[in-house]
Amino acid sequence: MATSILGVSRTVAKGRTVAYEFLRIQKQESGDIYYVAHPSGQAQDSFKLAKYDKGVLFFENPQHDFPQRIIYRLNGNSLIARIEGTSKGKQRSSDFPMLKTNCD
Repeated sequence: MATSILGVSRTVAKGRTVAYEFLRIQKQESGDIYYVAHPSGQAQDSFKLAKYDKGVLFFENPQHDFPQRIIYRLNGNSLIARIEGTSKGKQRSSDFPMLKTNCD
């Protein structure tokens, strides 16, 4: 049985990759599930699965600078990733909508 999901993202501006992130969602031997992110130019950090409901996963790391929460929400044929938390004393959030597509 697989115990991890691997992913990669990249940000492209003017035809050039300006940032990237390697990530995995992994089940530990303890049974806890973590979202592990390794963004370009930054240290790796982990977010523990805090709760889940039908079609929604909530990962949290209150000690992280920003974001403190990563949320994945299934919405029909799309997936919305959301990061949120406090940065410099202000609440911030960003949504990253994704659509299912064929890889042909």
